[in-house]
Amino acid sequence: MNPLSVSVIVCTHNPREDFLARTLESLGSQTLDHARWDLIIVDNASTAPVALGAKNAGPPSSRVLVEPELGLTAARLRGIGAAAAPLLVFVDDDNVLAPDYLERAVARSEGWPMLGVWGCGSFTPEWEQEPPPGFAPYLAYLAVHRMSRDRWSNQAFDYGATPVGAGLCVRSAVARHYAAQVRADARRRLLGRAGVNLAGCEDFDLALTAIDLGFGTGVFTDLAMIHLMPGQRVAENYLLRLVEGHAYSSVILRALREPGSIRPRAGIAARLREFRLRRALDAIGLKIHDARRRGEARAWAQL
Repeated sequence: MNPLSVSVIVCTHNPREDFLARTLESLGSQTLDHARWDLIIVDNASTAPVALGAKNAGPPSSRVLVEPELGLTAARLRGIGAAAAPLLVFVDDDNVLAPDYLERAVARSEGWPMLGVWGCGSFTPEWEQEPPPGFAPYLAYLAVHRMSRDRWSNQAFDYGATPVGAGLCVRSAVARHYAAQVRADARRRLLGRAGVNLAGCEDFDLALTAIDLGFGTGVFTDLAMIHLMPGQRVAENYLLRLVEGHAYSSVILRALREPGSIRPRAGIAARLREFRLRRALDAIGLKIHDARRRGEARAWAQL
């Protein structure tokens, strides 16, 4: 009988040592019995090898694996392949989990068999530098939001019930099916960050795989964490790159999930709507809008 209830997977590339240390400390303080979970750190092509400090080691079975192919998707596949528990929890190297996070994740796994993927509904940002004025409408891109209530669904693209990658909980059967799909279709490797490339939506692809298999997805407010925010993430250039990467990935994801998708036609009515929209936007809103358009255009050109 498998004694493990959950495998925690931390994928990291050139991490900030102080952030990673806090992530591992939060894991070491989990209320879930250490005999019921293991920790897999995936060092994704870091310049300096990632070491597992003794005081942050967590369970005795904690280990570091190396994935030489740069990219979050490749790192997650490495973690999925090594995990032995029926539930996987993906933790980023800037996440400080609430002490009961794993205990609550396991309880939901056991009590909600209809769910295949679920995750954090309460992100508390810890800003190294306060966001500039005007950024508030766009901070959701940084996963620093709090849901007002729990949401779950079995409908594709119901984003209110679709968790993001930080703290993502996924049944191993769903994760392994997703991994097989990625290996069979190279386009799926276009999703997810890779070094300075800020593509995304690999977490949404994983959640949609749960729906493919007849499960639901959910976001729950009792799953909580602190999200550490370095100063560069509130720089305008970073936000614009992030928006562009998300827009690019959203088009790729739709094309994967809805074969036959075609690029919207830029007719007279569309150009008129675009003109009116641009006139209504403030300076930062216009930059955000243009970043989205660049990402979408890049994706359609690649498809």
